[in-house]
Amino acid sequence: MLLVTWDGVLICVSLIVAFIASFTALDTAGRVAVSRGWLARLWLVVSGTAMGIGIWAMHFIGMLAMMMPMDMHYDVRLTAISLAIAIVASILAFGQTVNGNHLTRRRQLRGSLILGTGVVTMHYLGMHALLIDPAPHWNYSLVALSVLIAFIASGAALWLAFHLRQGEKNLFLMRGLASLVMGVAIAGMHYVGMAAAEFNSASSMHRHGVSNEGLAVWVTVITLSILGVTLLSSMLDAQLRAARLAAKLNRANRELHQLAMHDNLTALPNRVMLEQQLQNAIKQATLHDGNFAVMYMDLDGFKAVNDTWGHHVGDRLLIAVAERLCSQLTDRMMLARLGSDEFVLMFENGNEQRASELAQKLVKVIEASFELDCYLLNVSLSVGIAVFPQHGRNRQELMFNADSAMYHTKHRGRNGWSLFEPAMSTSAQHQLELANDLWKAIERQEMRLFYQPKFRASGSELIGFEALLRWQHPTRGLLMPDLFLPRAEKTGQIVALGNWVINEACRQLRQWHNEGNSNWTVSVNLSALQFHQRDLLDTVTQTLAHHHLPRGALMMEITEAIVMRDPQFSQQRIRELQQLGVKIAIDNFGIGYANLLHLKHLEASELKIDRNFINCLRADSEDATVVSAMLTLAQSLNLRMVAEGVETEEQQRLLTGLGFDAMQGYFLGKPTPADRVGEFMISTLLPGLLPTCLTSLTEVR
Repeated sequence: MLLVTWDGVLICVSLIVAFIASFTALDTAGRVAVSRGWLARLWLVVSGTAMGIGIWAMHFIGMLAMMMPMDMHYDVRLTAISLAIAIVASILAFGQTVNGNHLTRRRQLRGSLILGTGVVTMHYLGMHALLIDPAPHWNYSLVALSVLIAFIASGAALWLAFHLRQGEKNLFLMRGLASLVMGVAIAGMHYVGMAAAEFNSASSMHRHGVSNEGLAVWVTVITLSILGVTLLSSMLDAQLRAARLAAKLNRANRELHQLAMHDNLTALPNRVMLEQQLQNAIKQATLHDGNFAVMYMDLDGFKAVNDTWGHHVGDRLLIAVAERLCSQLTDRMMLARLGSDEFVLMFENGNEQRASELAQKLVKVIEASFELDCYLLNVSLSVGIAVFPQHGRNRQELMFNADSAMYHTKHRGRNGWSLFEPAMSTSAQHQLELANDLWKAIERQEMRLFYQPKFRASGSELIGFEALLRWQHPTRGLLMPDLFLPRAEKTGQIVALGNWVINEACRQLRQWHNEGNSNWTVSVNLSALQFHQRDLLDTVTQTLAHHHLPRGALMMEITEAIVMRDPQFSQQRIRELQQLGVKIAIDNFGIGYANLLHLKHLEASELKIDRNFINCLRADSEDATVVSAMLTLAQSLNLRMVAEGVETEEQQRLLTGLGFDAMQGYFLGKPTPADRVGEFMISTLLPGLLPTCLTSLTEVR
């Protein structure tokens, strides 16, 4: 046997190369996980190349560590082929494992087989490149062990490459330890394979090919340059990614701050930012004995725009209002939007005179019409002014008093401004208390339903009632809906109130039916919010089933403006209600912008002409002509026509002559509680029956 010794220094160098190659491969594999498209494929090739070169370099440095009593020479072609095999196998194996979000057993097994086969082929082809004659004898037990180690090491390397791509807290340390394990495993396979070769003592080396010295220079230059450039590129890419990520995070933080502090629609500061600036302004004014003004502004007529033209037009109007207000302000003034149509303006050194002059200017600039495409919209501005420190020394007091002054402006007729006075806070406090009491009104059973009768056109037959909501306040007495429904719509309480009205009206109707009045019906009014409520159909279904009401007994009244806001949705919702056995009436007909084509497709049962047409109705008036045209329209669409607001006998006679189906109004009967409906019927029907009775008595005589 030929005596073979080993160079300990080169063995250590081979282990170091294996470690560096493993670390480089793991690091570049991490680039694959965070890249997409062609860049991910590029990093896949780079990581596989680094791994293949590292394995190959470790192999030949290990062979250089094998010292023979002769100069060793290697076949250049076979050596190059072994390098190519190592690189291709590593790229293919990495493509099976590090690419993707999940590492299945099948993918890992396939990758391990590819890499293990490549390593074994590279190693034994490299051994075959040794130009020695005769060829070495092989210990097949050690060969089998080396192959087994190669496959196990390949599987471990690919598993580590996948799981150490990114995301660990101590990623650098983990990759270092994993690289050490991979390096030792790869070196172990190599040196076991080297030990399997037994050389004959009479062996001789061919003189052609590359020598030890040349191969040492070649391996050293290629390995260090490629691994060094690859590792440097990976680190630079990581730094660039970190810089880009930091820039994205900064941009995201700015956007989040913008969203948190500004209104999404108008891009004005929101309530959060306003409160912060108010607090800062109070501190500065207190320190320097200064003052500033707070102006609370609310649009007059904005709800009508929303109800008539829809929320998309209302949103565009709010943007236009914000732009017009900002055009009158300086850089040292801050305009904020609190929500809906409420704005607040704050500016330093704002005494009462300056604030009043600015408020007058803002009111005037909003008076001009807004032209939005085909819409010509008109709204006005109500402003309330509070000045620090005269009208409040903290944020809450200033805002409350400015709001009180604004409501005072609204009560005086709107479209103007008011400077806060102490008496205003008392009125505002009453409004606030009323709003708070409204939350518990249903729970305390303070709500009442009054019923206004509906008659046949002749006025002699009672056919049903319209349920009208009232609030029996414990200290303020009976309150009409115009005092609390606007607040309920603004806070969303209108849905709970509406559901209570539906249930109570159905309960009362069931009681009347049980008393023998089975031909009576009851109608309730739906708000816009309740009409669009998702669970309205479930509420109606459960209520009708609970009170065992027949089909057609319940009617729901929806204003023309609500129906026309979204005709397609209205058609669908009305159709669904009709399928439940609920009749639909279009209320306030004639004052909106009903599209006749849409009206034709609505499955409504009746139209209720607005009282404004009835109030001035005379036989020879233009109103009579308009009403007659509406009646013709209703008849052509097979709709019953109901007149509301009938207040005189002449109006009743004219409407009957025109051909109306039903009517209601103070002349026929005022709204009354359910327990007084019997008295009401006696007082209403007897006057109509007396002439008939007297005629009959005369004929008998």
